[in-house]
Amino acid sequence: MTLYAYRACSTCRRAEKWLQEHQIDYNFVSVKTANLQTSDIFRWQKLSNLPLKRFFNTSGQVYRRLNLKDKLATLTEDEQRQILISDGMLLKRPILVAENFVLVGFQEAEWAAKLDKLA
Repeated sequence: MTLYAYRACSTCRRAEKWLQEHQIDYNFVSVKTANLQTSDIFRWQKLSNLPLKRFFNTSGQVYRRLNLKDKLATLTEDEQRQILISDGMLLKRPILVAENFVLVGFQEAEWAAKLDKLA
């Protein structure tokens, strides 16, 4: 599993601590330095069954600076994916990517339900 996160983010730190406490192996990748492709976002969206909008960090400074709240509805999904990979800080975080599922954002109950099935 791979955890895409930002170490300065308190939610990401809680998620990482939770994974460690539950002895779940993962690789950490910083969203700031990740070299993501649109194919990654496409795959994550498919595995998560979430709308693409859920992958945006809507409370982030970059999101607000680009005025994406008003722009997203007029963009195609391909254009949205291009925007997501343009700056890792636009990604909702953390994102936990496994072979057959993706979890976006840290909600302990959701993570426990999904990861307990693997144990």
